[in-house]
Amino acid sequence: MSVNTIKWWQKSVVYQVYPRSFQDTNADGIGDIAGITQRLDYIKTLGANVIWLNPIYASPNKDNGYDISDYDSINPEFGTMTEFKTLLDKAHQLGIKIIMDLVVNHTSDQHDWFIESRQSKNSDKRDFYIWRDPVDGHEPNNWGSYFSGSAWKFDEATGQYYLHLFVDEQPDLNWESQRVRDTIFDMMNRWVDRGIDGFRMDVISLISKPDGLPDGHIADGAEYSNSDKIVPNGPHVHDYIQEMRQKVLNRADLITVGETTGVNVENALKYANLDGSELNMVFEMEHVSLDHNPNPALQRWYDQKVDLRKLKANMSKWQNKLYGVAWNSLFWGNHDQPRAVSRFGDDRPEYRERSAKMLATLLHMQQGTPYIYQGEELGMTNAHFDQLDDYDDVETKNAYHYLVERDHLIDGETMMRYIQAQSRDNSRTPMQWDNTNNAGFTTGKPWLKLNANYPKINVTESLKNPDSIFYYYQKLIQLRYNEPLVTTGKYQLIDEDDAVVYAYLRQGKDDALLVINNFTDQTLTRHYTQYTDQKHVDLLLANYADDTGETLRPYEARIYKLSI
Repeated sequence: MSVNTIKWWQKSVVYQVYPRSFQDTNADGIGDIAGITQRLDYIKTLGANVIWLNPIYASPNKDNGYDISDYDSINPEFGTMTEFKTLLDKAHQLGIKIIMDLVVNHTSDQHDWFIESRQSKNSDKRDFYIWRDPVDGHEPNNWGSYFSGSAWKFDEATGQYYLHLFVDEQPDLNWESQRVRDTIFDMMNRWVDRGIDGFRMDVISLISKPDGLPDGHIADGAEYSNSDKIVPNGPHVHDYIQEMRQKVLNRADLITVGETTGVNVENALKYANLDGSELNMVFEMEHVSLDHNPNPALQRWYDQKVDLRKLKANMSKWQNKLYGVAWNSLFWGNHDQPRAVSRFGDDRPEYRERSAKMLATLLHMQQGTPYIYQGEELGMTNAHFDQLDDYDDVETKNAYHYLVERDHLIDGETMMRYIQAQSRDNSRTPMQWDNTNNAGFTTGKPWLKLNANYPKINVTESLKNPDSIFYYYQKLIQLRYNEPLVTTGKYQLIDEDDAVVYAYLRQGKDDALLVINNFTDQTLTRHYTQYTDQKHVDLLLANYADDTGETLRPYEARIYKLSI
């Protein structure tokens, strides 16, 4: 890859803001747009140059804003369009771009389109959604919702079912309709005209449904088939995104990333091809699915750590197969995943900071655009709530109801352990700014319970400590900006069978980066002289103050520059 062909988004670092949990300024317990504006200098200090905002549109909040009732209005809980424009202008003044969340696989059932669609079979917008007659008195097929239960809802008024791959109140749009596509593209163009810098596209791999909507395989113990094995990457998805590229995305120098559940490398080469025909990059979900339950009926609900050899193999596959032809997005966590340090590292107090830095080192030195989820730069941990009532997430509560109370597939105590490990609310607890009441997030009652460790893990404490995780992230980000190898170097995994150390090279013509990461709380010995012999070796960054050579201490991470 030539340095001359590098696009700005390939050198960028994205900071994800979950507005509801970031900063509240009006004491209603809900984060808001004014709060994000207030904290822009913090993000600038960290070094990120792009912000991805989770949805801020009008919504009944059945799925925390991913059920949109009006794409052109701001949710009053978050503020006004004027406040959004202020945020956008100030961000641009600071050299920070803003990505909006685009949620167009489905809408809210309170959207005017759906309200009109469900009025009658002859409604002008009937074809905006996916309606089907009953089959033998039940649902049109056996698809399950991502949030448990059936993916179909019967509508008494017209005697038909509508498809909802998520909650009942999120009916799926019918992308086969040209009117639907044109209406969505017009809406996107209005946001481009408002000055935004790109889109993160929610479950974009689901917009084209398989021809004929066929039944899927039902796992033992399950009631419905797993839609994630059936729906993603449908027959027309690339046609639709290429049309979007022509009608919207080519109008400005935008950054685009698709959340592509169910994607494999072969499909990613189409979505994220460097020829610019579709999107800039995708979020693949393979590496964050490796620790899911081996019982397919329980899907993501589990509490065992991933096998490092499987993680290495998966991440290496994406690094190697996309090299030179497509582009990766790099992430450990987001609003749909548990906290990275609790999941992949070690959140015990004696190891939390080291392992958080180690995970950051591993990720940020790979090829792709890194995404930092708010609080990750502090080493925020899973909440470890012990009462179901402390959780808000609809997916979490539905799973408990179906798996424990209704189907008796698992006992309540075990399910609570799994929830503590995997619930989406682990990442949605309010941002921990300081050690004052409610962590400085709000002076009201927070919409979601705070993590109890906020008096020790917070921004104020991090900024006071020159050896904090925050400043380590800052150094990693600067290294990405300043060292071309991080962007262009070819990836090579070292020792695929090592079950406890993840080491790799990023190779250039006459130089390379050697990245070493100890994934354990043990002191280990490793020899990498075959890569360092007869080369000039510089230690660029490490999470310990000294270099002990072949001895790797608990959760140690190092980045060496090797040159001839």
